[in-house]
Amino acid sequence: MLSVSNLSVQFGKRVLFDEVSTQFVQGNCYGIIGANGAGKSTFLKILAGKQEPTSGHVHLEPEKRMSVLEQNHNAYDEYTVLETVLRGNKPLFEIKSQIDALYADYTDANAEKIGELQVVFEEMNGWNADSDAAAMLSNLGIDESLHYSMMGDLDGKQKVRVLLAQALFGSPDVLIMDEPTNDLDYETITWLENFLANYDNCVIVVSHDRHFLDAVCTHISDIDFGKITHYSGNYTFWYESSQLAMRQRAQQNKKAEEKKKELEDFIRRFSANVAKSKQATSRKKMIEKLNVDAIKPSSRRYPAIIFDREREAGDQILNVDKLAASLDGETLFKNVNINLAKGDKVVLYSRDSRATTAFYEIINGNMEADAGEYKWGVTTLQSYLPLDNEAFFKNDMSLVDWLRQYAKTEEEREEVYIRGFLGKMLFSGEEALKKSNVLSGGEKVRCMLSRMMMMRANVLMLDEPTNHLDLESITAFNNSLKNFKGTVLLTTHDHEFAQTVGNRVIELTPNGVIDRYATFDEYMNDKKLKEQRDKMYAVEA
Repeated sequence: MLSVSNLSVQFGKRVLFDEVSTQFVQGNCYGIIGANGAGKSTFLKILAGKQEPTSGHVHLEPEKRMSVLEQNHNAYDEYTVLETVLRGNKPLFEIKSQIDALYADYTDANAEKIGELQVVFEEMNGWNADSDAAAMLSNLGIDESLHYSMMGDLDGKQKVRVLLAQALFGSPDVLIMDEPTNDLDYETITWLENFLANYDNCVIVVSHDRHFLDAVCTHISDIDFGKITHYSGNYTFWYESSQLAMRQRAQQNKKAEEKKKELEDFIRRFSANVAKSKQATSRKKMIEKLNVDAIKPSSRRYPAIIFDREREAGDQILNVDKLAASLDGETLFKNVNINLAKGDKVVLYSRDSRATTAFYEIINGNMEADAGEYKWGVTTLQSYLPLDNEAFFKNDMSLVDWLRQYAKTEEEREEVYIRGFLGKMLFSGEEALKKSNVLSGGEKVRCMLSRMMMMRANVLMLDEPTNHLDLESITAFNNSLKNFKGTVLLTTHDHEFAQTVGNRVIELTPNGVIDRYATFDEYMNDKKLKEQRDKMYAVEA
C-alpha cells in the first residue's frame, strides 16, 4: 500500500537514514520507535510529503488516500469545526465544494454537471458526511454546541480533538499520526485505542504512550543505525524479547539449542497472555507471525534509575485535613481529607490538571491553601518532581556543579560520587560538563531524577514525570517505581505508569475527594463509581 525505496536523509555529515527500503501494508498498525534524535518525526514528514529526502522516494498505491494528523493547531482557525473535519477527506470536500458552488450559481447549463458530481458524491457516501463528522466529534468529546463554532474560538485541547477527528474522518487508506494522545484525557484515549484496534486500513504512529502502542500496534518499526526494521507484535513484546536477546548474547557459554528453547518458551508465554487479554491486536493474528529468528538485541541505552531510601519511614506518612484550593475564583478542590500509610502508591488524579499540581505545590510548601492543613510524618523524607522545573535551571553551572548543590555530606560532594549519579542518567564523560541552562526538556528531567536519587527519600512525589522523556527512560523509570519500597504520589497521563505502579487512586474534585484502594483500570472502569465522579464535578448552583 505504501512503500519506501532507497530512502536516505543526511544533514551535513550526519546520516539519519541510509538506503532504507520497506513497506507498510493494509490491515497493520506500525508503531515507529527509536531513540531521541533517531528521526521518527522526520520519517513521518517524509511519508506525508511534507519533507523531501536526500535521495530515494515514497510511493502510495494509486487511488489510495493518505491522512496526516495536523500538528499546526491554528491551521484551520478561519473555518468552522465541522468544516475542518470535512476537509480531512480532501477528494470528498472538493466535490462537495463544487456542487455547492454550482448550486449557488445555478443555471440549466450546469445542471448536468451537478448530476454527474452528485453520482460521484453518493459513491463516496457524501450525503452522510456531515452526520459522520458530527458523530466523530462527539466521540472525541467535542459537544454538538461547538460544531459550528470557529476553530479560532476553541481552546488548545479542543483543537487537538477536532484535528484528530479530521485525520480519522472518512477512513483513509493510510493514517499517519505523530503523538496522537498528547492532551487527550483517559476516556478519549480509550476511545481512540478501540477505534484504531478495529481499523482495517494502514496506521503508522509515533507515540511515547506504551499502553497505547500495546493496544493498537500489530508491528513495531524500530529506527536504529539508520535503518528501519519491522517486528511483529506490540511494544511490550518487542521490549521484553529484545531484553531477553540481550541477556542471551551475554551468555557466551549457553548452547544455541538452549537459547532457542528459551526464546520459544517466551513466545509461548506471551502468546497465552495476549490470547487472554482484551487487546484487539490478536484479531490480526499477531501471534502467528512471531518469529524466533527475528528477535534481536536492541542497541538502546536505558538509564539506571534506582531509588534507594536513607531510612524506612514509620506508619504515618501524610495527613491532610479539609484542604481546599482555588484559582482565579474557581474551586480546584475542597474538603480533601487523606491519610497516607507506608507502602501506599497513589495515583493522584483530577479531570482538571491544575488541581493536582496545586495539591503538590501546597504539600511541598510552595503554595498557600485556601483552607485546611497537612502534616508529614516525622520519619518521612520527601522528594518532589514538579510539573515545571524551569526554576532549577536558570544558572550556567556545569551539571556536576548543579547536582553538587543538593549534596548533604562531604563525601557526596566529591566529583566521582556526583558523576556516578549523572552517569546513571546517561550523562557520562563530557556530557557531565554541559551547562545546566542549555539542556533539552528530557535532559532536565533526567537531571531532576539524578537529584531525587541522591536525596534517598522514602516518599516520592511526581507530577507528570514522563513529560519530555523518551521510551527508554520512561520504561526504566516505570520499572524503578514498581520496585521502590517507599511511598509514591504520582500524577501521570501515561496509562502504563498509572496501572502498574499505583495501588490506590485519589481523585480531587471541586466538591470533595474520592479515595479507593484499587488499580487505575479498576477505578476508571467502575461504572457505578463513574456516576458518583460525574456528580462530584457538577457545578454548584
